[in-house]
Amino acid sequence: MKTKLTLLAAAFALSVSSPVALAKVSEAEAAKLGTTLTPLGGEKAGNADGSIPAWNGGITTPPAGYSPGDHHPDPFADDKPLFVISASNVKEYEKFLSPGQIELFNTYPDTYRMPVYQTRRTASNPEEVYAATKANATRAELVEGGNGIRNAVLGVPFPIPQNGLEAIWNHILRYRGVAIQRYGGQAAPTASGDYNVIGFDDVLMVKYAEPGITPEQLLEENVILKFKQSITNPARLAGTALLVHETMDQVKEPRQAWTYNTGQRRVRRAPNIAYDAPGTAADGLRTTDDFDMFNGAPDRYNWELKGKQEMYIAYNNYKLHSDQASYSDILKPGHINPDLTRFEKHRVWVVEANLKDEFRHVYQKRVFYIDEDSWQIHVADMYDNRGELYRVAVAHGVNYYEIPTHWTTLEVYHDLNSRRYLALGLDNEETMYDFTIRPSDNEFTPQALRREGKR
Repeated sequence: MKTKLTLLAAAFALSVSSPVALAKVSEAEAAKLGTTLTPLGGEKAGNADGSIPAWNGGITTPPAGYSPGDHHPDPFADDKPLFVISASNVKEYEKFLSPGQIELFNTYPDTYRMPVYQTRRTASNPEEVYAATKANATRAELVEGGNGIRNAVLGVPFPIPQNGLEAIWNHILRYRGVAIQRYGGQAAPTASGDYNVIGFDDVLMVKYAEPGITPEQLLEENVILKFKQSITNPARLAGTALLVHETMDQVKEPRQAWTYNTGQRRVRRAPNIAYDAPGTAADGLRTTDDFDMFNGAPDRYNWELKGKQEMYIAYNNYKLHSDQASYSDILKPGHINPDLTRFEKHRVWVVEANLKDEFRHVYQKRVFYIDEDSWQIHVADMYDNRGELYRVAVAHGVNYYEIPTHWTTLEVYHDLNSRRYLALGLDNEETMYDFTIRPSDNEFTPQALRREGKR
């Protein structure tokens, strides 16, 4: 593939196979945030031909008639596709696609399409996140060879990244609110299109974004976030639950995880809820560290910041997010319904992760394409131990008005070998996310998991 990378300065293209000590940037560099750069470190200006506009703050007020708790209405409902990429014309657009995206056209030549719309740089965060990001820029550091961070809180830790590990930590720590309750589920259609929806109730408490918390407190507590997930349906799985404490310095203390099994009525430590362990009820179509496009300890890979490129990614997918679209409208054989998707041209950071010799993982190489305006991974290409494309993950994003934040409404993991996919985050037929909850730490203990499982 003819991928056109905008080559960065040498400091931006460092491999991080050795210990990293170049995290902080100067006050002069940090002063670019909010001027020539967006507050999160993207290029504020548009591109040369105008197909990517300048960033002007993103969505800061919701459309008229919106109330928190609604499915988020489409502010661009009148937009029409500029063109549609299909197997018949994909070669014209290859320089704006990843190898994995191109392979989807080859795998489903008769049905897979990408409707491409006007680019709208809608990503936004609260002002306090921007202020924290600027403060982080001159103080945040990687520790333990990049397997942890310190001196950062609330905002993006490395808005002007100097290596691949800094960029991936930006994704891990991007702002998604203080706490969130998500209702939804996932489905893994068969080749013929049959599916069952697995229902989830997720609660996420982001300690990194907790009001008033300091970098010193985060370092002492060593917890980035706490995550609890319960399966709500089908009946045979209902009540099964997972609890995760994600740590900030994962060498000092690795991720802690527990599971509750309804059959045994017991809470057990789950040290294997990490890396390439199969994802929860995912039919073997994703790994644990695929969740949220990438999560967990980065220590098994060497990370390299390759540069930036312009790329078609799934953005402003309000039609796919709508409560007017049913699961049967979305879930089709081979891939989700392309008529409900929206792709736009944006600039992305390209980060390549190669498995270290001393470790094992089902993915030998992973390439992540990260939106410059939000630090959300939008595409991930995964390669097997033969160096062949194995899976392609696509994140369909929207801007959630009540935070505000750019986040996914649906993640789709395509397995090229089985010609199946996992659609994770289905919420069209569910109550919308609640960003107003403020749970306590007592709700994220093994004892709490046991109590809830027995109800």
